[in-house]
Amino acid sequence: MFRKYEGSMNFFLVDASIHRRCVLMSNVQMFAEELKLVESKVSYPSGAKVELGKEITPIEVKDEPTVTWEADNDALYTLIMVDPDAPSRAEPTFREILHWLVVNIPGNKVTQGETIAAYIGSTPPQGTGLHRYIFLVFKQAGKIDATNITPKITIRESRRNANTRQFMAKYNLGEPIAGNFYQAQYDDYVDILRARQIKHNFFSVK
Repeated sequence: MFRKYEGSMNFFLVDASIHRRCVLMSNVQMFAEELKLVESKVSYPSGAKVELGKEITPIEVKDEPTVTWEADNDALYTLIMVDPDAPSRAEPTFREILHWLVVNIPGNKVTQGETIAAYIGSTPPQGTGLHRYIFLVFKQAGKIDATNITPKITIRESRRNANTRQFMAKYNLGEPIAGNFYQAQYDDYVDILRARQIKHNFFSVK
């Protein structure tokens, strides 16, 4: 049985089987291959746990989570987190917003990987409804030379219009081997979080 989370050009189809099937469409061309994904485990210091499509409040996801998956300890992995619904699911002109990017993760030890874009929490604008926040894990063919990843200016706008599909192709990542996502929408805490992120330059891309 499928639960459908629809967007303009972007949606997920999730079934209840052991191997979750997620269908993702990219920001430029339709990425509609059916993917067999093992559900990655994502838990936050607040106690919130990501369950496929479950709504979580912005305050619950303000801090970097712990993400784990079934991994080969001798392999390297990439973790990407994006919001495809920016500024809204109806008009995703900024699709995708890059929320987190870590490469060269040994096994599933995320803290030992190379952080390209530091984690930022969910700050959906007021009146834009639910946004999806998607975690995707890729097994790398080898070590990625992080120095070749073009640095971006350290402002909020630098995270707009990220393209997971292009990144996958550039670094020969293949299809994701694990993933998960939650949904969040604006509440009063978003304004506090945005001000805090700007003050501490949490939008930087390393």
